[in-house]
Amino acid sequence: MRFATLLSLHTMQTSRMGEKRLGLIVNPIAGIGGRVGLKGSDGVEIQRRALQLGAVRESESRAVQALQMVQSIGDRLEVITYPHEMGEDAARECGFEPKVVGTIERGETTAEDTRNAALALMRLRVDLLLFAGGDGTARDIYGAVGQHIPVLGIPAGVKIHSAVFGTSPRSTGALAALYLRGRASSLREAEVMDIDEEAFREGRVSARLYGYLKVPYRSELVQGQKAASGPGEEASQRAIAADITDRMQADCLYIIGPGTTTKAIASQLALRKTLLGVDVVKGGKMVATDVGESQLLELLQGVKAKVIVTPIGGQGHIFGRGNQQISPEVIRRVGRDNVIVVSTAGKIDSLGGKPLLVDTGERAVDRMLSGYIRVVTGYDEQIVYRVSG
Repeated sequence: MRFATLLSLHTMQTSRMGEKRLGLIVNPIAGIGGRVGLKGSDGVEIQRRALQLGAVRESESRAVQALQMVQSIGDRLEVITYPHEMGEDAARECGFEPKVVGTIERGETTAEDTRNAALALMRLRVDLLLFAGGDGTARDIYGAVGQHIPVLGIPAGVKIHSAVFGTSPRSTGALAALYLRGRASSLREAEVMDIDEEAFREGRVSARLYGYLKVPYRSELVQGQKAASGPGEEASQRAIAADITDRMQADCLYIIGPGTTTKAIASQLALRKTLLGVDVVKGGKMVATDVGESQLLELLQGVKAKVIVTPIGGQGHIFGRGNQQISPEVIRRVGRDNVIVVSTAGKIDSLGGKPLLVDTGERAVDRMLSGYIRVVTGYDEQIVYRVSG
């Protein structure tokens, strides 16, 4: 009898020893400025303005997408999180019975809540801290835990320059599952970057390195740090611009995404483009500048249209990073065949064979965009390159 009791106790201890603890933090306002064209979500006034413009909170749904990839760990995983929209709701939606710590005011969360949550989870010795947010959230978490625990970001912001995020929510969840199972044991120091949002809205990128977080690493699942275009790429950008403008149709609406390569297209037409916004051209004239999703949907009614985008340097995203205004619904209405990708050869080469990436927020649209696509790399020069969602 005593032997059976000891065996049972040993089994329980072994089970507990094998159990992993996943910390979860969701920033509920992350990314709400994206589709309405506000280029960020920092600050109470911007958040209020975004909601007035019809912005929808999406960070919780992105957290759910990631958590679905770790469900298979089952009883061997304990999820520890903050109340309500800061993680509890997402965990329960995925069937977990999380341990909930801390207190918040529902609907009134702040950056201080994020920092407090990170500190609490670190003190509870979680094996991995998973968070949904953007660069500002990563910065808050770095300020709280430094490099004391492994951290991994679910991309849910607008301006994602840091290298602490998975390439998509599903990729983040897949990597988290591998790490918690001991199949992705390597950690790397990944940059935490953030920018001055006020300067960003004025068309200036002022990025700063705040530090490094320890992040589980698989090259195909983690995004790189955003890189600027090289100083010698102007000639290539002008050649691409000449190719695109020579092929433009007078009766077609052109939705032009952000970036220096796309800016060169507007310059070729003697038009002034917002460097970090989405603009619309038709018949060689600027129809609208710095638009949001709702304005794009209005402009698309009953017209032929194309979307022109360029990859994010160092990351490879063509949708879902800094151009959320070109939403899944906009992409559906335009159609995959009317998506034009432009990129200098140098930017493609810097990917080292990794695919271009899409992370629109809707799995069906990501799948529609996946496969092979033509990329304009110069005047009358194109390559065929793989896109992965």
